[in-house]
Amino acid sequence: MKAELLYEGKAKQVYQAQGESGKLVLSYKNDATAFNGGKKDSFEGKGRLNNEISSLIFNELHAKGIETHFIERLNETEQLVTQTEIIPLEVVVRNIAAGSIPKRLGIEEKTPFEKPMIEFFYKNDELGDPLINDEHALYLSNVTEAEIKEIKELARKINTHLIDIFRSINISLVDFKLEFGRKSGGTIILADEVSPDTCRLWDRTTGENLDKDVFRKGTGDLIEVYEEILKRLEAKA
Repeated sequence: MKAELLYEGKAKQVYQAQGESGKLVLSYKNDATAFNGGKKDSFEGKGRLNNEISSLIFNELHAKGIETHFIERLNETEQLVTQTEIIPLEVVVRNIAAGSIPKRLGIEEKTPFEKPMIEFFYKNDELGDPLINDEHALYLSNVTEAEIKEIKELARKINTHLIDIFRSINISLVDFKLEFGRKSGGTIILADEVSPDTCRLWDRTTGENLDKDVFRKGTGDLIEVYEEILKRLEAKA
């Protein structure tokens, strides 16, 4: 199903789909990284879990009218997606103050935001994916002002749906990272993945982390946590 390797990132390999123009195969790796690659490890089964979790979430987003690059899950670690031109922005949506923002802005951790806060980070490993504003985004990438507005609107819609999806399995969606790409005709759609690698998730009853923070902080078993997310999503489906 897959042909040549086009790109390898921290968590996935991207292949041209064999004999399928305009389609790619994403292969999820077992590698885990944190702090812009400063902390690394590998966990048997992580690729399978992220692939299955992301596939389930993409299908739920499709049912709610959100267009994404996801076509189908091919096997345990691979999925078929529509090829897009990735926009070099990481779009972070924050519902509750956690991660870097409490220290950065002097906000007390766990403070809920009245309205979701959207931040842009420039996708550039050499620069450490720096925080940027709209003007920087216009200068550094090929987005227009209209596309920035569209991306923010899409991020807010996706946030609303993801909050509902995770609340239904007793999880609070604290914050998460999105990436967007353009289809061949120029339409902007959701790309990359939605998984515990890209979301900060707290159990609504216990408050425990159910995401990659257990690896970042060394506070739990990453595979057990990801298995718990998958188990809840499958029980809901």
